[in-house]
Amino acid sequence: MSDLFIGLMSGTSMDGVDGVLADFSSGVRVLHHANAPFPDSLRAELMALNASGPDELHRGWLAGNALMRVYADVTRALLATPGVDAKQVQAIGAHGQTVRHRPQQYDGTGYTIQLAQPALLAELTGLAVVADFRSRDVAAGGQGAPLAPAFHQAVFSRPGETTGVLNIGGISNLTVLRPAGQVQGFDCGPGNALMDAWALQHTGKPYDEDGRWAAGGTVLPDLLAAMLAEPYFALPPPKSTGRDLFNQPWFLAHLSKFAALQPRDVQATLTELTARACAADALAHAPGLRRLIVCGGGALNGHLMRRLQALLPAAQVASSAEAGLPPLQVEAAAFAWLARKCLRGEKLDLQSTTGARGARVLGGIYPA
Repeated sequence: MSDLFIGLMSGTSMDGVDGVLADFSSGVRVLHHANAPFPDSLRAELMALNASGPDELHRGWLAGNALMRVYADVTRALLATPGVDAKQVQAIGAHGQTVRHRPQQYDGTGYTIQLAQPALLAELTGLAVVADFRSRDVAAGGQGAPLAPAFHQAVFSRPGETTGVLNIGGISNLTVLRPAGQVQGFDCGPGNALMDAWALQHTGKPYDEDGRWAAGGTVLPDLLAAMLAEPYFALPPPKSTGRDLFNQPWFLAHLSKFAALQPRDVQATLTELTARACAADALAHAPGLRRLIVCGGGALNGHLMRRLQALLPAAQVASSAEAGLPPLQVEAAAFAWLARKCLRGEKLDLQSTTGARGARVLGGIYPA
């Protein structure tokens, strides 16, 4: 029997879908990677649904339908891999699009919402779909995020060594793989989301390529200090966050206290915010760190990577590509791996990562 799974991920950057076709018959091997950007109208609607607005249930459901059509396009691209028959694929692991993340709030349980219509995706592709990975963890008292640390342990850990895995998507999260096999993971704070929004507003480009625009600016110490005073940064793990907190209103509220700032200097400061927050967490929670593996879109930002290296001089800061898995494939591969776990009924113990009460099977299955 084949051990092929597809993983589909659209993260807090909200720029599109990354997908992988992964073979788990001997470790983790990505056979093919595909990507599709969001149409402008879908991206705008997904961004809008991150805040309260009119007719949210109706709009959210239709946005979920549209999202599944993009997921199906990526799936078809993956199934075009030479030598692969769709019948060999056991299931799709579909993350969906997070639009609200409020674990443990309001009633003690809270919620997390990933827009997805897995039944529609199963209809469009003819494949089994595993989705809704986070809600069981929240129901068990956990944060529902991050979920990737268990996958990071399976792929990147080295016996006797403290390794960090830093995923920098729209939000950044850190996994600490300790020498004796213990795992810790949590969200650090902003990743690319604020940088990308500012770059789009002032350069017309969706992101600051290689961090070159930020690299030519000057960090504004007062603005940086004001943003780093956000109480979230001082919270102990387990903790998770998202656009519910680190969004444009949050950033603009800080920016409004300053006058006549150059946009390029603001970009340099936002980049430094991400670097400082991530480095501070690595120093606080990964003593003896010698290797920091960076994945997600942030790994492609050369200026950000250099700042991380400067702030963590005792560690080797490197792209996940150097560890065998390119940075834009890691999260999609993680959800293929999680789908495999779910399909096999295997429980994951994420107490040290999300704070859940014990091991649980994560995800719901929609048969082909």
